[in-house]
Amino acid sequence: MTRLLIVDDDADVRRMLSEYLAGHGFEVEAAGNGAAMREALSKQAAHVVLLDVGLPGEDGIALARFLRERYDVGIIMVTAAGGVVDRIVGLEVGADDYIAKPFDPRELLARIKSVLRRTEGVAREAVAAPAAAQRPRIGRCTLDLKSRQLFDGDGNDVSITAMEFDLLKTFAEHPNQVLTRDRLLTLTRNRQWEPFDRSIDIRIARLRRKVELDPENPLAIRTVRSAGYMYVPSD
Repeated sequence: MTRLLIVDDDADVRRMLSEYLAGHGFEVEAAGNGAAMREALSKQAAHVVLLDVGLPGEDGIALARFLRERYDVGIIMVTAAGGVVDRIVGLEVGADDYIAKPFDPRELLARIKSVLRRTEGVAREAVAAPAAAQRPRIGRCTLDLKSRQLFDGDGNDVSITAMEFDLLKTFAEHPNQVLTRDRLLTLTRNRQWEPFDRSIDIRIARLRRKVELDPENPLAIRTVRSAGYMYVPSD
């Protein structure tokens, strides 16, 4: 049975969501803070963690970073209605999706199912792909699709967020193809996002600093003027 972990300091919210999601066939556990979350995960892993940003003490952003560094788990951030910064930061530290309060439980259920489809799809593709295809070389680094890790030329782990991994994986699956910003957002998130501001450009710039020998003159992830970006494998 798919297991969900709800992390929210509001007991009424925990109870309401637990009852609703359990009624849709999930195994649900709830925690009121970071310490309770860690204890729950130490006993049994979860498939998706629903994580409130506004927790007292150790907030949801810090906990999302902790989760992404240690667990292969889907993360959905719960933010305030106007918390645009929280949403962006949450995605940067590795959250898979977000939902703003107040929300309809039906929308939450749809987002949980979407995250599960993405994470299960990654696992299926990793099993099906040949060993060499699971470790494409991108610039000076190697991307391990199975472990979702990036390694430099010396074999050292290079820290990347979930969104950065999704971008690198998408580039590796579409070599020598021009991908527009909208197309990149669609491929990496499996749903249409609003292509607001130039956030994709910021993520690409950060990736280049990690994978390119010379980030100012990128050879692996190239800009195609007025079109988008293209991944060019090295010979």
